[in-house]
Amino acid sequence: MTQTLSPREILDRLVAFPTVSRDTNLPLIDWVQGYLAAHGIEAGRHVKPDEPGKAALYAHVGPPEPGGVLLSGHTDVVPVDGQSWTADPFTVTERDGRLYGRGTADMKGFDALAIWAAVEAQKRGITRPLQLALSYDEEIGCAGAPPLIEAMQHLPRASDAIIGEPTMLKPVAGHKGGVTWWVHVHGFEVHSSMLHTGVNAIMYAAKLIDWANGLNASLMAAEPQGLAALFDPPYTNAHVGQVRGGTAHNITAKDCEFGFGFRVVPGEDLDTWRRLFAGRVAEVQAEMQAVRPETWIEVEERFALPPLAPRRDNPAEELVRRLTGENGQSFVSYGTEASHFQAAGYNAVVCGPGSIGVAHQGDEYISTAQFAEGRTFMERLLQSLA
Repeated sequence: MTQTLSPREILDRLVAFPTVSRDTNLPLIDWVQGYLAAHGIEAGRHVKPDEPGKAALYAHVGPPEPGGVLLSGHTDVVPVDGQSWTADPFTVTERDGRLYGRGTADMKGFDALAIWAAVEAQKRGITRPLQLALSYDEEIGCAGAPPLIEAMQHLPRASDAIIGEPTMLKPVAGHKGGVTWWVHVHGFEVHSSMLHTGVNAIMYAAKLIDWANGLNASLMAAEPQGLAALFDPPYTNAHVGQVRGGTAHNITAKDCEFGFGFRVVPGEDLDTWRRLFAGRVAEVQAEMQAVRPETWIEVEERFALPPLAPRRDNPAEELVRRLTGENGQSFVSYGTEASHFQAAGYNAVVCGPGSIGVAHQGDEYISTAQFAEGRTFMERLLQSLA
């Protein structure tokens, strides 16, 4: 007889796979697919086209009809490099009411519960379908969700998607989106005593960075409008988190590279911010080329995520409220794959066990109480699908 694992036993196995985004996740996908198959659940996979060491997994349990509930999680985790851990990050360690390990909160805790629920649904039988979707590359820009959603289109269409990012099992109805670029300012080197004859890439990059400061100041001072008022901060903000460049202090910098991005509130369009940024880049580049025509600014878009817009009547949110008993409404400034599901036509809500406050840190953990509440959540979901 095939062994049925508990959620904790599944979590132990998932955490043991070091699925850092830069590395393969295939051993985890292989294990999950085999475990589901052993319980009579056929799972499909989508292999990343340009990186065959990564794959997403999806499965359908219950009657072959549309209108089911989809449990969505990601399999990748952030690195542990340079972090302080008191135990092996890829082994679940229970201590003082907490389960420590990389991904326990973000989000293998939810993944384990979702896999357990799928097997239980198969064993018990359900009248409304349950689907499982596990993606790759969430931690590097939610890039794996759109191809996974596309790969699932041959399945009966689920209506409600629960994206299990850690929210302490509170329903999150909306979040910010974002768009980011890697910017490379190509300057022209001269001796710093002849600064006016060269183009210092760092100093021209600083014009774009200082433009972000001014933009943030004006947006902060403005009265919040529409859905923006629901968020903290209640406006779209610009951010620069990395800068590198220059050769020596007495040489005008030939190169300067930096990351630039916007976190965009629902109700605003990413293209509006793309155009605004492109316009400012063009202005600075024109200033550079007035000095040295061969200089230029290279811009590569690295990440784009639409906002998750709260909806007045959202069946997925209503379902989660019934399962959790939570009547409040939460909004967050970070992004999730939920907005990709919403853009694809699903009713989407974010809800999962654990706290985002401990995600990505050394000694990441999920409390045993939250993990137990997550199992209760899944039990109630199974009852609602019976």
